[in-house]
Amino acid sequence: MKKFVSVLIIVLFIFTNRINVFAAGADQLDLKSEGAVLLDSDTGAVLFAKNANDKMYPASLTKIATAIYAIDMGNLESIVTVSHNAVSQDGTRVYLNEGEQVPLKKLIQGMLINSGNDAAVAIAEHIDGTVEHFSENLNMYLKAKIGVNNTHFTNPNGLFDENHYTTAMDLALITNYAIKNPVFAEIFGTKVLEWKGQSWETTLLTHHRMLKGELPFPGVTGGKTGYTSESKQTLATTADNGKIRLTAVVMKSELKNDKYNDTALLLDYGYNTFQHATIKQGEIFKADNNFFYPENDTLITESVKGCIKKINNDGMLSIEDQDGQQIQSLQLKYKEPQKLKTVPTKREKPKEHKQQLFQVNVILGMMIIAFAGAFIGFRNKRTRKYKNLS
Repeated sequence: MKKFVSVLIIVLFIFTNRINVFAAGADQLDLKSEGAVLLDSDTGAVLFAKNANDKMYPASLTKIATAIYAIDMGNLESIVTVSHNAVSQDGTRVYLNEGEQVPLKKLIQGMLINSGNDAAVAIAEHIDGTVEHFSENLNMYLKAKIGVNNTHFTNPNGLFDENHYTTAMDLALITNYAIKNPVFAEIFGTKVLEWKGQSWETTLLTHHRMLKGELPFPGVTGGKTGYTSESKQTLATTADNGKIRLTAVVMKSELKNDKYNDTALLLDYGYNTFQHATIKQGEIFKADNNFFYPENDTLITESVKGCIKKINNDGMLSIEDQDGQQIQSLQLKYKEPQKLKTVPTKREKPKEHKQQLFQVNVILGMMIIAFAGAFIGFRNKRTRKYKNLS
């Protein structure tokens, strides 16, 4: 818990300084799912949003949050002793035995790949002692580290509880954060895993039909399924076509195939509509008489047809498509106006100046005396001449 609190303080500072992105609409997609979000995995730009902030039940997509929290906060090589409470869980399991000792990483694999509810509870109790403490800490972690605003989890596996809820937007943010961890990304993208436990030896296959290859789709790199009678069908998917990486979440589909069809529509839309560009470090953007610039080369998401960049007086740069629909937004740094530099005149040292002035005065004085002497001599000579004439 001390470790979590220290991380919490650090992350709160980091999170408040991050680049902001905002949702872009795409009403032309006809999705069956009630909630959906598509993110650019690299920039975080929201490429599609449908009922993105509506309260919904996540079912087993909860395990994405449980996994990244356990990876961040736990020791993957530590040994977990499975409790009676863990083996008593309903739904999908990896058939753990009470008292069985299993490495934490293996439990995370069983939870994500085979959606083991028993593995999820074993993880929670190992990390924080009880499911209740785990849920409290998980909620704080998700808010502080990832910035979710509408999520409250009461268990680690997603079994239905009225107070266990989230949104499509929050789940997309959680998934997108998680895939940046290489351990999570590896497990999230695992299709087949040999499993050897005390009571169960089998080959685990991912439940995600697009990742497995049953419903082929180019570039799918990871995924997690979910279902309860209250949540309906839920699905999280990541994909990469070599040009752009995408994170898609769909929630509350009535039929299993609907969530896959909707995900395919989202990914196709992302592949065909958006691309990456870079705003170069130091590039200047002007708003009235104010100037702004990015401190580093900054990756942005834009329409394949090009984009329009608009900046307001606060330095917020908006990336829009040709129809004026905002795709992404980021804060630029204010450029202080340059002050005109005045070139100082070279001033002589006082002592040198006095010496030079004295020398000039002496010369002038000698010239005046010489001139006066010559004038007086000339006048006396003329006076004597006039006297001789008279």
